Amino acid sequence: MFFNKKKKSETIYTPIDGTLKGLEAVSDPVFSEKMMGDGFAVTPSDGTLYAPINGTVSSVFPTKHAIGLTSKNGVDILIHIGIDTVELDGAPFEIFVKEGDNVTPTTKIATIDLPFLAAKEKENDVMVVFTNMDAIKSIDLKITGSLQHGAELGAVVTN
Repeated sequence: MFFNKKKKSETIYTPIDGTLKGLEAVSDPVFSEKMMGDGFAVTPSDGTLYAPINGTVSSVFPTKHAIGLTSKNGVDILIHIGIDTVELDGAPFEIFVKEGDNVTPTTKIATIDLPFLAAKEKENDVMVVFTNMDAIKSIDLKITGSLQHGAELGAVVTN
């Protein structure tokens, strides 16, 4: 006897206004070589960051450069703001969520001072990484062009 296990799909949204690209186009090999997982990046045209999923905040890094989220279907997501921005000790970021908060694609989770990052010569790409790839069956995202935050990118299907 076979049991039909229903696939769980998680809709993914653009978290910030800007130009989308694959992780392999990011200059940091930790992301471009997908050492932490698969996903996408956005080169922002605006500094307001929103949640890319419906879920819960699982962590906010003390240096404010990264936020962890968990979707209702158990997809773990790391949002990493910029390259080598950990050394800025949170200066260009303001975080509006805390661990345990529920978020949606309309939830403003952070602001980024893009001119500050430029002055410090830091790349401002926002990486969205699915970190628990063992729980993910497939990723089907349309990662092309410039989009506004909240645009539907596709879905992640869990095992």
